[in-house]
Amino acid sequence: MISLRRLFAVFLKEVWQLKRDRLTIGMILGIPIMQVLLFGYAINTDIRHIHTAVFNEANTQLSQTLITDLQATQVVDITHYVNDIDAIETLLRTGEISIGVVIPADLDRRIQEPERPAAQLMVNGSDPIVMGAAQQLTAMQLHHKHQPMQPQGKLFEVRNYYNPERRSAVNTIPGLIGVILTMTMVIFTAISLVRERERGNLELLINTPITSNELMLGKILPYIVIGFIQVSLVLSLGYVIFDVPIIGRVLDVYIVTLVFVAANLTLGILFSTLAKSQLQALQMAIFVMLPSILLSGFMFPFNAMPQLAQWLAEILPLTHFVRLIHGVMLRGASLQELWPELLALMVFTAVTLLLAIKRFHKRLD
Repeated sequence: MISLRRLFAVFLKEVWQLKRDRLTIGMILGIPIMQVLLFGYAINTDIRHIHTAVFNEANTQLSQTLITDLQATQVVDITHYVNDIDAIETLLRTGEISIGVVIPADLDRRIQEPERPAAQLMVNGSDPIVMGAAQQLTAMQLHHKHQPMQPQGKLFEVRNYYNPERRSAVNTIPGLIGVILTMTMVIFTAISLVRERERGNLELLINTPITSNELMLGKILPYIVIGFIQVSLVLSLGYVIFDVPIIGRVLDVYIVTLVFVAANLTLGILFSTLAKSQLQALQMAIFVMLPSILLSGFMFPFNAMPQLAQWLAEILPLTHFVRLIHGVMLRGASLQELWPELLALMVFTAVTLLLAIKRFHKRLD
């Protein structure tokens, strides 16, 4: 027979413990609020504002009308005007743009010939979102008061770079490396130090000649090895099963991975200094993982997000890793060309490490 009195006493005890656990209360309220805001406001599946470069070889009134019509679609944002096709290819490789528009010198004559497209789109085909944008643009019709509308057919032909077969795995597998590393590195590291403290092992280690910095470094080194094992496994499976290429240097892939793993490990250590239990450490990790996956550009178009969401995404390591790994693996970009993303990860690592060391010393005191 269940006693309502005893049941209510246990209920009050749990409520009192929750009231004392501010972090858990924050997670209870914060996670649903964050999800509603992310999915309802920040996440936008519409294809909009794709960074685009234009090579306008015609320089006529009709070509200017074409550019105006492109901008009016809001599918593209023209961020660069260049003087040759090589410049477009460089911008595509470095990831500064995803679409290049080439307007030939004989545009006015081409527009009168229905049997061939009037202009060309140079597209980063490794991103299915960009390919979707290109398909929208090919259905455009050019309007001009002095010229008849193109009678039929597509205004643009599409030149697909980096993924001629248009396979979704080519885009997904490299980004998945970052998602896996974020999930494992942050959680494992955060829980590891908290577990040592809960078991009393941390106090025993403190009484040895080992310094706090040596202790932290020793705790994270095994996870760096684990990170490299995970990356090697994903790369191998991606290549053997899905034929995902590595166009850039394999060494660059591992350098990018090392910097990204370091960023996640320092974040995990910081969480471990803030959490009082393994559950709290796990809650913190989940609280960061959700916006990382949703805002990094891995699942949804980055440029379609509101400006505030983009600013938040720039703080998260996964955003920069996705750009780096796509640039190296799929576009063959060098680390010198991708240095802003690499620098962002290094700055994040340095800041979180300094905060973690400061917190760790404080906890030891």
